[in-house]
Amino acid sequence: MTSPVRRAAVFAAICTLSLAVPLFGTVVGAALAAVVLLGAFAITEGPVFDLLAYPGDYEDSRLYGLITFVLAGVALGIIAVSSSMSIAVFVGTVFLIGYGNVAEQIARTRTENEVVVVTVFCLAATSAAVIGHAGTLAIEGAPLESATPAIVFLAASGALLAALLRDVLLLYDDPVVMLSVGLLLWLLAELEPAIGPLEIVVALVVTVALGYISYALDTASIAGMLTGILLGLVTIVLGGYGWFAVLIAFFALGGLSTKFRYDRKEDLGVAEDNDGARGSGNVLGNAAVALVAVLGYAASSASLLAGHVAPVVFLFAFAGSVATAMSDTLSSEIGSVFETPRLITTLEPVEPGTDGGVTWQGELAGVVGAAIVAGISYLLFPEVDATGAAIIVAAGFVGMTVDSLLGATLEGSVLGNQGVNFLATLSGAIVCALLVLSFAVIG
Repeated sequence: MTSPVRRAAVFAAICTLSLAVPLFGTVVGAALAAVVLLGAFAITEGPVFDLLAYPGDYEDSRLYGLITFVLAGVALGIIAVSSSMSIAVFVGTVFLIGYGNVAEQIARTRTENEVVVVTVFCLAATSAAVIGHAGTLAIEGAPLESATPAIVFLAASGALLAALLRDVLLLYDDPVVMLSVGLLLWLLAELEPAIGPLEIVVALVVTVALGYISYALDTASIAGMLTGILLGLVTIVLGGYGWFAVLIAFFALGGLSTKFRYDRKEDLGVAEDNDGARGSGNVLGNAAVALVAVLGYAASSASLLAGHVAPVVFLFAFAGSVATAMSDTLSSEIGSVFETPRLITTLEPVEPGTDGGVTWQGELAGVVGAAIVAGISYLLFPEVDATGAAIIVAAGFVGMTVDSLLGATLEGSVLGNQGVNFLATLSGAIVCALLVLSFAVIG
């Protein structure tokens, strides 16, 4: 085995020690963690140090990688025993990171194909998380049959988030990844799935298939693919297939619009990088608000929110944010091929690709994009009537306009492109929710 594989295997073995908490209690678990930490501080050279050290650890002769990894596990364990996070989620998360890393390192010895490596990591991490989670429940004497679908959902969601974070961070950042995954799974475990056991499995298959298709068509990078799969899976499980249909319509039409007259956009210097393949930042900038709305809807349905906000408010916030993302994307991608944009704040002619530049063709495409989201919502959600559909279109237009205004005033100096996208979709979500509440009060 290569050194990275051996190191990963030892880290995975250390992760297995997390089972001491459900088996023997927190005191024994804490004692084992303390022994590992003391050993990590005491070992400063020799074959054991060489086995466990990351390249950066040699500078100070200290196993910082191992120390921070164990500390992250300890922090997660403290959260588990002092809050509503279950010990099963804690163990599942630790197993996910440890054994997923082993599988990834083995895969890297056999292939340089990043898609294969990511796939191996996700499969191994999901399997390890299921084993750790289910094993802990079995030790605690909890029933497994009814909990299995939720365990698979949590494991797959955690694996996708871990793969995404590992793609954009460094291998040394596994402590950050562990904490992030643990906190996400804690949140998801508190919410109530909107679909049944079989549908959760189908949701995983559908989202993975569509994610790979987006990568194969060069409309998403690997990070963008992972982000899209995770967003899609969470949206289906916590919202339902209607929510997913709205979200996938944006990803599909947005990706295709990026390819619209791509050679022309390259000539004008306004084409997206990476042949139009969208990365995680772009996906999150456009869909983060939608994801929060899905989580809010699930939390409201489970009566976890103070004030008992009606779930329908989050439904319209979701639709308003996606309508904004669709409007802005179609407006930019279609309007950018025309050579006579005008700055939205002064209406003066500007060069194609100028932040805040708009064309009437782009504005029309943006309104059509919002109307598509509104039409899908009208067809799929009983809560969305004709007035609701009109509100969604209006919210999408407002959000698209906010995007252009921010582009003309703050983008480049204060905000980046993803920040502008986030604030624009947030404004669309807020406008949509407020209009719905206003009409409800008036009605």
